[in-house]
Amino acid sequence: MPDLADRLRRLPPSCGPVRLIGVDGHAGSGKSTFAGVLAARLGGVPVLHLDDVASHDQLFDWTGRLLDQVIDPLRRGDTAHHTPYDWRARRFGPPRALAPAPVILLEGVGAGRAALRPYLARLFWMDLPRETSWARGRARDGAEQRGFWDGWIPAERRHFAEDPSRPFAHLLVRQGNQGYEVLPGPAGTASEAHFLTLGDGPSAMC
Repeated sequence: MPDLADRLRRLPPSCGPVRLIGVDGHAGSGKSTFAGVLAARLGGVPVLHLDDVASHDQLFDWTGRLLDQVIDPLRRGDTAHHTPYDWRARRFGPPRALAPAPVILLEGVGAGRAALRPYLARLFWMDLPRETSWARGRARDGAEQRGFWDGWIPAERRHFAEDPSRPFAHLLVRQGNQGYEVLPGPAGTASEAHFLTLGDGPSAMC
């Protein structure tokens, strides 16, 4: 079976010259870690984290900003410039360039939302139950972020109730002891199943 990375590289471009690959799932499900592993397998492709696009005031209401700053320029084949949000300072920072590349990963809760799916070549869903994901996220962030999580969980519930991603995922990702099992999702095919090893064992999940 051809390697997953090779399959992704051979997909038709979906956003101008870019094959935009979404990695979605509940907060705490391991999206960032998996995106890092996949980016490395793809030769170090760029990863845009939606944590840089969202903010305290707009946990999920960031579609317009992402389209204006990132999607529209990439569609034209231009370099995008987005303004990453600083969660500690509570303000947006200076613009950061994101040049068109053959593959770019878009990682974060809401990466598979309806407004973005037309621009995605593939959508991965981290297949971990939400309660398990949230418990891991809370444990990771500690008491300092308890108040944030108290607000985040109902906001995430509302988001996925109104705009679910999993039913549209091409691939489901499950982490085991030695790597990731990548299975066909609701929108995928049986030929897309893969197993990705992590080399030295499972990495820390976030």
